[in-house]
Amino acid sequence: MTKPDAKPAITQAMIDAYDEYTHLTLDRRRFMEQLTRLAGSGAAAAAIAPLLAANSAQAAVVADNDPRVKGEDISYPGSSGEMKGYLVKPADKAGKLGTVIVVHENRGLNPHIRDVTRRVALEGFVALAPDFLSPLGGTPTDEDKARDMFAKLDPAQTIANGVATVAFLKSDRDGNGKVGAIGFCWGGGTVNMLAINAPDLSAGVAYYGMQPKAADVSRIKAALLLHYGGLDERINAGIDAFKKELDAAHVEYTVYVYEGANHAFNNDTSAARYDKKAADLAWGRTIAFLKQKLA
Repeated sequence: MTKPDAKPAITQAMIDAYDEYTHLTLDRRRFMEQLTRLAGSGAAAAAIAPLLAANSAQAAVVADNDPRVKGEDISYPGSSGEMKGYLVKPADKAGKLGTVIVVHENRGLNPHIRDVTRRVALEGFVALAPDFLSPLGGTPTDEDKARDMFAKLDPAQTIANGVATVAFLKSDRDGNGKVGAIGFCWGGGTVNMLAINAPDLSAGVAYYGMQPKAADVSRIKAALLLHYGGLDERINAGIDAFKKELDAAHVEYTVYVYEGANHAFNNDTSAARYDKKAADLAWGRTIAFLKQKLA
């Protein structure tokens, strides 16, 4: 008999169902129905669902009051209106620094992405996490509401706001004029699109990001670092075609596939999907890449 306090067993089918819920057409009611079937009971499904989702209460790797960095909420010019963002710089910066845009997942500018932005700054960069939900009033505290807002964004405006963010960081007084971008999930796809539309972008790092249209790949000028989870069949289906177009366009890029890792393997606030080994390896590669390209 299972002990009441035993950790629920989470299967790949449950993780796949959550991925469909968060990225495709499954609504929450149908997701919970499917999870209940997979878990065997409503009680088990209720215990498993929070482990699949992100936990905003998870302790940050770099606290918001860490004396090694200085962060502030800012507003800056977007393509057609004001953009909100979270700007972080090393407290002991010396000289001009490379600058990095940190692009959030489809939950908006939440505590986890703020933490990641501080991690980037701690590595010696000026880091800015834009709130791409700014045209709709900004990221709400309810992450399900935030997810629903992404369908209301104008894709062209989103990319234009990304291009405006590149221009804003390029002129930052503490920056050296070189701009990179790192994005996760929705943000990874946005980084790929930013590489197509922002010729001033020097480097792009896309974590499990949707690949762009083949016809647009030849416009990429930035060097790319592409991370994928080996179990992420939905996103990985586009890797080979993307590589073919990158090769044809002579774009500098590197692809890593982390076997046994799921979509969102870098998000350490999601107990079921976080893969520390893959996340640590990818992060080390990411920082080394950005330091090389933005020096």
